[in-house]
Amino acid sequence: MATGKILITNARLINEGEVVERDLLVDGQRIEAIAGQIDAGEGAAVIDAAGKYLMPGMIDDQVHFREPGLTEKGDLATESAAAAAGGITSFMDMPNVNPLTTTREELANKYQRAAGRCTANYGFYFGATNSNIEEIRRLEVGEACGIKAFMGASTGDMLVDDPAALDLIFRDAPIMVVTHCEHSPTIWENETHARQQFGEDVPMTEHPKIRSANACLTSSSFAMELARRYDALLHVLHLTTAIEMELFSTKPRSEKRITGEVCVHHLFFDESRYPELGTRIKCNPAIKASSDREALLAALNDGRLDIIATDHAPHTLAEKNNSYFKAPAGLPLVQHAVQVLFELVAAGAITPELLVDRACHAPADLFGVPERGYLREGYFADLVLVDPDRSFTATDENVLYKCKWTPFAGHRFPATIDTTIINGTIVWQDGKLTGEVPGERLEFIRGR
Repeated sequence: MATGKILITNARLINEGEVVERDLLVDGQRIEAIAGQIDAGEGAAVIDAAGKYLMPGMIDDQVHFREPGLTEKGDLATESAAAAAGGITSFMDMPNVNPLTTTREELANKYQRAAGRCTANYGFYFGATNSNIEEIRRLEVGEACGIKAFMGASTGDMLVDDPAALDLIFRDAPIMVVTHCEHSPTIWENETHARQQFGEDVPMTEHPKIRSANACLTSSSFAMELARRYDALLHVLHLTTAIEMELFSTKPRSEKRITGEVCVHHLFFDESRYPELGTRIKCNPAIKASSDREALLAALNDGRLDIIATDHAPHTLAEKNNSYFKAPAGLPLVQHAVQVLFELVAAGAITPELLVDRACHAPADLFGVPERGYLREGYFADLVLVDPDRSFTATDENVLYKCKWTPFAGHRFPATIDTTIINGTIVWQDGKLTGEVPGERLEFIRGR
């Protein structure tokens, strides 16, 4: 593996609430030094980062890389490479694959599959069901990044809708519970009304009405009630509504037992894009109104939302090119997530410091990922160099996803991912992958 000394000079470091000009020296897998000026001596590769931002790599706490069993859509190798090209240096993958990751045996098998094949660092969730509480109880801290409970009609056999089972999951979970929160009976009722009005040819503009704000609020409120009842660690994924923001606290995340996540597509798109993009932006929970998007940005800025992620969920275009009820929900997102966030920075919606706090620092803090997520001497050298003044146009032809399409096709981002370094190894530079595959299994040290 290509590791050695790398000196990054004249960079604008975004880290721990400030932007400062510094040099940074990588030696092997680690950050050796951060200072105003560093002499690395002979033999170091030098990157002049004048005018560019240097940040920790994004830690994406929610992806669906589709392996095992759904690899016509994506796999651990292809999607982790795309993530690295997009400035994501670590990811946490969901359990709704085939077979489901709902036993410790399947969890171990998934880690074996990943070894030596992931460009980025990796961790995996353990899936909750209505009947696997004994497996959950046997989980040890470090085996999984969290326990995923699908509290919504999105994932077939993994829907956890038995109140008694949910009680036991929240009571006995040895690590953080993360939830997809949509109330299935509300959704089913809304689907019935939509069919009565439109038949099977429901327009995509109905999606945020079917996957309504009330469906989200009913489920997320219930999850928070359970977490408080049993003092569980709860992280609510991909929040989408203004009304749900009232549930979350602005306290520092170190004082929270309940935290919330927002995804890049919910910060970028709103329902006005359905006529143009159709099923390409069909996702669950749904992209909703511009007022919801603005409320998410406000909650991100005031501390109610703690983490920014992607929910990267690729499907083939053949699957997507179907009618409303037949087209699956999910978007490929990892290759452009950091660029979306820098576009929000350019627009003045968020600051660079907030971007790094929510996309890099917070996932490391809340999931207990040691020595990553920050630019600190001695930490792993998971680094991203961003050129904020060089634009980039996304197309279906220049994505690295196996599915070969992007919802951002034709969009010109104001910033470009210049270089990605993972565990001290350059994996993306000059607009292409280097072929290095240095990803390692993430360590998780936060228990209940």
